[in-house]
Amino acid sequence: MPPTDHQRVARLVGALRQTVQPERVVTAGADYDAGRSIWNGAVPARPGVIVRCADQADVQAAVRAARTHEVPLTVRGGGHDWAGRALSDGGLTLDLSAMRQVTIDPAAEVAEVSGGATAADVVAAAQPFGLTAATGSAGSVGMAGLTLGGGYGPLSGRFGLALDNLLSADVVLADGSVVTTDPEREPDLFWALRGGGGNFGVVTSMRVHLHRVPALLSGLMLFPWDRREAVLTALSDLLVESPDELTVQSGVLPGPDGSPAVFLSPTWSGDDAAAGERALARLAALGTPLVSQVGPTTTSDMLAGIDALFPFGRHVVIRSRSVPSLTPDVREALGLAGDALTSPYSAVSVHSLHGAAARVPVTETAFGNRDPHLMIEIIALWDPSDTQPAHHLAWADKVTDALASDALPGGYPNLLGPEESARIAHAYGPNTARLLEVKRRFDPDHVFRAISLPDPS
Repeated sequence: MPPTDHQRVARLVGALRQTVQPERVVTAGADYDAGRSIWNGAVPARPGVIVRCADQADVQAAVRAARTHEVPLTVRGGGHDWAGRALSDGGLTLDLSAMRQVTIDPAAEVAEVSGGATAADVVAAAQPFGLTAATGSAGSVGMAGLTLGGGYGPLSGRFGLALDNLLSADVVLADGSVVTTDPEREPDLFWALRGGGGNFGVVTSMRVHLHRVPALLSGLMLFPWDRREAVLTALSDLLVESPDELTVQSGVLPGPDGSPAVFLSPTWSGDDAAAGERALARLAALGTPLVSQVGPTTTSDMLAGIDALFPFGRHVVIRSRSVPSLTPDVREALGLAGDALTSPYSAVSVHSLHGAAARVPVTETAFGNRDPHLMIEIIALWDPSDTQPAHHLAWADKVTDALASDALPGGYPNLLGPEESARIAHAYGPNTARLLEVKRRFDPDHVFRAISLPDPS
């Protein structure tokens, strides 16, 4: 008689405690609770065992043991995936959150980043050297997961997506072996990692390109809701002509009095501070802001501001659409989102892919859309004590449906839920066939399922 799932996990725990320090193999208690604590507090998954990995050897041992005992495994880095794919319900979770070392080579302008480091860890380590990294908008996001899946962020216009700044990676494969991949060593794997996510192995360390930004200006502008059409129409025209140095995140947030407001969060990363001040003043002139707090800043402070808006533990559902521009229909959908807000914590965030990120040939990495576009993130967020979660989910779905007529095929893999198979099928564009071939070569048994890939059939 084959062993039950419970028996497999029990045998796995016993085997792990022979190869990993026993205190790092946890099935209950405070360390277990910390290991299963992720950004989205609505995820109920409870792993059968968590390995609190201290180094690459722990990862290798855990991967081999999981294969031997036929127990599914997942990898927790920053724990920020809204769909909860960092946890394996009843399975094995590799918790990399203790592997947060970041080493800076200021002469080469390179950071060596351990697999569990967050974006905030990286920029904090780089800042004393006058350097920064191309990250996403939030500091608590795992740098590896962000980078491997894409990485829209405030510096994307000038330096590309986070994945465009990946130089090499150390990867534990499904058989427990380790490879170092870069443009010369295992180039197919390196290609696939940049956009295909952690679907090919566990990245235990990676090297990313850093940048000097002498003049970094950013902040937040809030405009009255009754002026949204004028502001968004003017913004649409401005985005078309934005220089690489200016990346503007925009969307809908609850204002100071709880009513909806249009927000602009511009970031100037050029060398000329005076030019940046003129660009930000032009944005402020799109209307009469309720709030306008912009000026010199650091990447660390920018990331911390977003983390404060979206802390760990609340319940979350995220939907997303990519659109070519802020068309009248898209602006109308954003108006619907604000008019129907169901929570004081929910938001719609519009990320712009332009400039350097749009000049990378689409087949150079696995990322499937390099045409200039806007990625719209619909974030339904509510307190765990809220007794009507379906109300917030319905809001997110309603806004998503309203954007469908203008939406591009596919979407951003880092945000697509595993149930969105129709959109996942188009998410990698012309790179799908090559990506699946690399998957068959490096992980034919589908041990790793970090973000959604198309069905190979």
